[in-house]
Amino acid sequence: MNDRLQSALKQLRLSGLAQTLDVRLQEAAGHQLNHAEFLELVLQDELLVREERLIGRRVRVASFREMKTLDDFDWSFNPSVQRKQIFDLVTCRFVREARDVLFLGPPGVGKSFLVQALGYQAIKQGFVVLYRSIFDVVREFLHDKAFDGQEKVLARYLKPDLLIVDDMGMKQLPKAVRRIPVRDHHAAL
Repeated sequence: MNDRLQSALKQLRLSGLAQTLDVRLQEAAGHQLNHAEFLELVLQDELLVREERLIGRRVRVASFREMKTLDDFDWSFNPSVQRKQIFDLVTCRFVREARDVLFLGPPGVGKSFLVQALGYQAIKQGFVVLYRSIFDVVREFLHDKAFDGQEKVLARYLKPDLLIVDDMGMKQLPKAVRRIPVRDHHAAL
């Protein structure tokens, strides 16, 4: 690829296209693609790179404890987990309908794994996700209460399409939590 073309692609911020252009040019020549077919292929390459970057940014913003996918879940580990229910949740219909989902069970049965995997699926479907442990939530609200900044923290928790609060019953929360006033805001926790 010549320098002028490379420079133009860089200036237009078409890095996905720039990465695959040489291969696509060879493919176009080898398969005798017309201009429209060639253009469609290189634009698909660019869109794919942009989508991957967007997903990467959203995963970082979500702050998952670990990157989990349903492909990695060992269904034999806990046979009581009903695949049909989980795969129904993967559709994210509950997010579109603004419905809450609560996973209940003792520690170590796969709840954290599954909620992170569901969060990742939601990101892939274009939703903004925030993952926090209950202890992070409490710490952030208590810290900002001291600085009278609860509205800012509350806005952060109300912004995502899907808010995942994990570890709800693992340990006892500090007594100061009971004294935090609840205002007229509603969030799905």
